[in-house]
Order: sequence, then structure tokens, then C-alpha cells
Amino acid sequence: MEALVDDVGRIVPPLLIIVGLVGIVVPVLPGLLLVLAGVLLWALMEGGTTAWVVFGLSLLVAVVGYVLQYTLPGRRMRDRGVSGSTLALAVLVGIVGFFVVPVVGAILGFVLGIFVVELSRTHDRAQAWQRTRHALVAVLHSIGIELVAGLLIAALYVGGVIAT
Repeated sequence: MEALVDDVGRIVPPLLIIVGLVGIVVPVLPGLLLVLAGVLLWALMEGGTTAWVVFGLSLLVAVVGYVLQYTLPGRRMRDRGVSGSTLALAVLVGIVGFFVVPVVGAILGFVLGIFVVELSRTHDRAQAWQRTRHALVAVLHSIGIELVAGLLIAALYVGGVIAT
């Protein structure tokens, strides 16, 4: 039984981290949470000060990543005239799009949702498209911030594994 626990402790945490990193880029899974869960599982299985310090640092990186992810792009979009309600409606259209055209439909629905909402608000196609582009850039920045946080956590995990 102990061998099974050791195998789980060696195999599952890196798998969670890898799946989490993929989930950041392909927004179907809660990527950063999975990466953090992988480190938590490893810390639980490994035990010891080093493992818990690595988890604590990983948690700090995740919290900072989430704060930056939701503040920086949002502020930039507001500065460019894209409202929070536009994004909320675009996310809903993206969810519908995901079920209409799996995976790719989420992105298409999100972009279409922003454009349609902004067009209905401004009645100006050029301005609606410009705000759609600003929202897409902000979303890419958000994904980038989350990916950097996930990669930092993965690096902490690798360092922790090497150190223990």
C-alpha cells in the first residue's frame, strides 16, 4: 500500500501541474488552481519544511497572479472604453458558443459578443471593432499573467522536488 501512495505522490502532482498549465492556455479547466493543487498534493505527500515552504510560496504567487490578472487588464479595458457589462455579456455568448462549436466556439462567441454589445452601444462599427480589439488584447494579457504565475509555481515545484 505504501508503494501505491509513493507512486501517486510522484505521478499525480506533476500531471496536475501539466494539465493546469494546458488549462491556462485552453481556458476549459481552472488552470492555476490545478497547478496549485499539484503542489499542495506534493507537499501533503512529501511533508517537511521545504515542501510546505514551496507550497506557501506557490500560494503567494497564485494570489498575486490572480490579483494582477483581474486588475491590470480590467483597468486597461475601462481606460479604453470597454465596460464590465460588455465583458459579462461576451462571456455568456462565449459559453453558448462553446456548446455550439466546441472549444473554438468559446473564443468566437466571446469576440462576437464584445463586438455586438459595443456596436449596439456606440452604433459605430469602427469604434466597436476597436474596443473589441482592446478587450482581446486585455484577455491575452490576463492569460499571459496567469501563465507566468503557473510557470513560476511549476519552477518552485521542480526546485522543491530537487531540494527534497
